[in-house]
Amino acid sequence: MKRQRLVAFTAVAALLVFASSVAFAGGAAEDEVQIDPECRTIRFVEVNWMDIEATTATTRLVLEALGYETTSEVVSVPIAYQALESGDADVFLGNWMPSMATISDAYIEERGTVDSVQTNLEGAKYTLAVPRYVYEAGVQDFADLIDYKDEFDGRIYGIEAGNDGNELIQDMIDDDAFGLSEFELVESSEAGMLGEVNSFTRNEEWIVFLGWAPHPMNAEFEIEYLSGGDDYFGPDYGAATVHTNVRAGYTDECVNVGRFLENLRFTVEMENEIMSAMDAGADARDAGHDWLLENPEILEVWLDGVMALDGTDGLSAVRSTLGL
Repeated sequence: MKRQRLVAFTAVAALLVFASSVAFAGGAAEDEVQIDPECRTIRFVEVNWMDIEATTATTRLVLEALGYETTSEVVSVPIAYQALESGDADVFLGNWMPSMATISDAYIEERGTVDSVQTNLEGAKYTLAVPRYVYEAGVQDFADLIDYKDEFDGRIYGIEAGNDGNELIQDMIDDDAFGLSEFELVESSEAGMLGEVNSFTRNEEWIVFLGWAPHPMNAEFEIEYLSGGDDYFGPDYGAATVHTNVRAGYTDECVNVGRFLENLRFTVEMENEIMSAMDAGADARDAGHDWLLENPEILEVWLDGVMALDGTDGLSAVRSTLGL
């Protein structure tokens, strides 16, 4: 009788241990998805550039399909890094390198208050550009600009104040690089600058401005990029990579979101297609959704090992929510 009771007790104990281990495993999975309550809401910062608007909107769309809440605030580049450092923001998808190193290195390399998670885009470029008719007239290098100062009215058109590209232009002016001390920087915004490009090119007037790819400007206007700016914009016509940055420690706190951000990569072709739809009038979120409908296979890469907020399979949840 004692032996039967002992066997029964042992069996019950084993069942309790098994049940506890299952419950613990379920709890661990849940904890991994939402390590602390702040992980439920992901706070983005973005700059007012069409490419970053496109990637941020598409990324937020997927995260919301996983069950997260997201917010985004449009700010200047310096304010974006201040927000990450202070903990007022979590994610920035627009760290263009090497041009932005003049701003971001202080936070990433020096103070360690911002982490660089992953390269999310390769094959980009960022440097000075001119209309093709200006290029064919003899302005093909940074050193050629001074010879045509009067034609350019001594102006180089940039985008919003505080932008890294503007800073590089101002550095060239301050250094009198290529004789540019005789030029002035015109600061505006992406839309404002491209409005000027549109106005100048309609009349085949001369303009030199910040250009980059991916961007619809490369299809909308016939433009050429200038050589010779390696010391400021980097080699190969300002060849650039774009990186995902987060506030320091974020991917350790929010492991599931961190895994998604590590997987997140875009292509020049993808961004061009989304931005072309935006340029035609589509909302960035709708343009991103339409692109995912046509290219759902990318989600297998982005969501590898990623769970929905409720602990279910992330890929299945996103496909179901977005109707893919």
